[in-house]
Amino acid sequence: MKQLVISIIGEDRPGLVESISSVILENHGNWLSSNLSHLLGHFAGIIQVEVAEEHLQAFQDALNGLPKLDVRIEKGNTEIEPVELEQLNFVITGNDRPGIVQELANVIRHKGANITNLNSRQQSAPNWGVPIFSAVATVSLPNGLNKDEVINALESITSDLMVDVEQS
Repeated sequence: MKQLVISIIGEDRPGLVESISSVILENHGNWLSSNLSHLLGHFAGIIQVEVAEEHLQAFQDALNGLPKLDVRIEKGNTEIEPVELEQLNFVITGNDRPGIVQELANVIRHKGANITNLNSRQQSAPNWGVPIFSAVATVSLPNGLNKDEVINALESITSDLMVDVEQS
């Protein structure tokens, strides 16, 4: 079996996920995991799929034939040994501004940690006078790194940034 990572982007429309999932099923694929979003009228999705080698070419052709969608298919690297790292969900809130994601990512990288999932948004905050940035970042911590070190480093970026750890 081949593990694939598929990214799909295009104009969103009703039934789009059903169309994608039907093509995967009809071509002998198994939908394993996904992250799908609607952003500014567009569909953006990343899907992990498993398919037998003998169905791989037909599977790829069928996905690439989906109308009005940009599809990219990458073969997954299943030979990488999984390393057991502590995974934490950081809930981050602060005043929005250009570069906030870059600053957060920079601090996390410099601590030796890795962002494995990031969901963020900007929302209105009429009582504060500026838009609010909020995010949930799943972060893998290397062995020996205390979560409080990462929280303190993130909160030191600016005085209006708050970081909490979401319990799983």
